Amino acid sequence: MTGGLKITTGIIAAVLVIAAVAQARSVLAPLAAALFIIAIVWPVQERLQSWLPKLLALAITVVVTTTTCVAFASLAAWGFGRVGRSLIADAARYQAFYDAAVIWLDGHGVSFAGLWAEHFNVGWLLRITQYVTGRVNTTLSFWLIALVYVVLGLLEVEDAGRRIQRLENRTAARILLKGSKATAAKFRQYMLVRTQMSAVTGLLVGLFAAVTGLPFAFEWGVIAFVLNYIPFIGPFIATLFPTLLAMTQFESWPAVFGVFACLNVIQFVVGSYVEPRVAGSTLSISPFLVLFAIFFWSSLWGLFGTFIGVPITLAILTFCAESPSAAWIADLFGGTPEDRPETS
Repeated sequence: MTGGLKITTGIIAAVLVIAAVAQARSVLAPLAAALFIIAIVWPVQERLQSWLPKLLALAITVVVTTTTCVAFASLAAWGFGRVGRSLIADAARYQAFYDAAVIWLDGHGVSFAGLWAEHFNVGWLLRITQYVTGRVNTTLSFWLIALVYVVLGLLEVEDAGRRIQRLENRTAARILLKGSKATAAKFRQYMLVRTQMSAVTGLLVGLFAAVTGLPFAFEWGVIAFVLNYIPFIGPFIATLFPTLLAMTQFESWPAVFGVFACLNVIQFVVGSYVEPRVAGSTLSISPFLVLFAIFFWSSLWGLFGTFIGVPITLAILTFCAESPSAAWIADLFGGTPEDRPETS
């Protein structure tokens, strides 16, 4: 009875914590983003401030970090801008394709034009515009808050380390210090693996587009490279738009579906087979847990959760590996016995 009560209490506590994390998304998500960025860029800050004033080193680190993020966003904007201008120029061909599709559907008893007029009207366009505008404002606010956290956090890394070292609970101090260093190292490894897999995906997509004669092969490769940093949703967008372009380039439906299918095969093989195994072997995390973390955190925090889910799970497993009482969790989901500390 006591064991059952403990399990029930643990389940209830876990559900409450998950609900709290979901409700506090606007507060916790920017903080998680900032901690992730701090863990990655701290070696740069540490090296710079060893021979420059601390504030000057901080300014350089923040500028380099911001420039890198803006550069990635600019690459995606450049690729979509190039392709978008082509899609607008081919508007007449898309109109002809739409008319032919409506005639074919009407001939098979599907009144597509009526459905379009009923659901996709001016009011729908206004709602979509308002939604997109709201999301842009929310995203800008999110990253502005995260940037403030990054600046303040980089200033306090060393002070936080000294405060932890002074803790009377030596076991807690050791877990926090070793866990933080190991987590930061794994975050940097994770981004390295993610960058390598994104480069492979971009190269394969670009080569496929060039071989099949799809215009803007280089642009599609760049778009696939950048969007691959957002698991699942990014790759889907990177396959959808080339398919739309293929509708105006190829005469047959089988060719269009073939383009869509081949692009999805590339994304699936790299994103769902190769990358989880490379990340799993490099970071000591189960490939199954990688996929679960992406879906779980995306359900809590949306698009940002798909990106931060694996790093958060890595951090949890790393701290578990440093704690003798929780090391079994790290062992169960990919940690090795030699990763955990010796018990006294």
